[in-house]
Amino acid sequence: MKQPRSAQPQLKAFVRRIEVTLRKQYGVPKVAPARTLLDALVETILSQNTTDVNSSRAFAALRRRYPRWRDVLAAPTEEIAATIRSAGLANTKAPRIKAILARLQNERGKPSLKHLGDMSNAAAVDYLMSLPGVGPKTAACTLLFGMGRDVFPVDTHIHRLCKRLGIVSNFATAEKTQDSMATLVPKGRALSLHVNLIRHGRLVCKAQRRRCDGCVLSGMCDSAAVLHRTSS
Repeated sequence: MKQPRSAQPQLKAFVRRIEVTLRKQYGVPKVAPARTLLDALVETILSQNTTDVNSSRAFAALRRRYPRWRDVLAAPTEEIAATIRSAGLANTKAPRIKAILARLQNERGKPSLKHLGDMSNAAAVDYLMSLPGVGPKTAACTLLFGMGRDVFPVDTHIHRLCKRLGIVSNFATAEKTQDSMATLVPKGRALSLHVNLIRHGRLVCKAQRRRCDGCVLSGMCDSAAVLHRTSS
């Protein structure tokens, strides 16, 4: 049974090697920042369980139809759902978005997340997770892409790679993996490692067909070593 690497300094050095290797392979990610923090939150909600193309299309349609967030708040939920249909799960995402906007309107007097700029990363994550339907990954993505905060979200690709690389146990949940990675990611490299791990998971270390023979991480990967032993 594969066990997580337990020595914290060694594990941090291991994650640093992974980040450097992937940055050499894929380069420094260039990500256009969201216009506002609330934009980033809604975009992240729309991206759940769908492709980037579909969620981007849904977000663009939402902003075309409703130029202001107050317009979304005033719109019927069914109408919002029809507008964001391309993102999938529209009947879940539409009421969630509207509930978040209503909460912000009641608390702040307008749909805005500007007040998070005065909070620490931990406090901002806690606040975001208090909003309807916002979990650890969505909160971290909002801060990373909406504010450039050095926080590390874990999606399904990253969770899979962290288990295969032996960073966390095979039994770790995605939430546990995100907690573990928060202390392991090199300072200032959250965006680079997040984007490049996802890229690597989509292109090479796929869920069903992993390409260990062409993987730049194979020499340091627990799963690649196991596969090599079983095939030789």
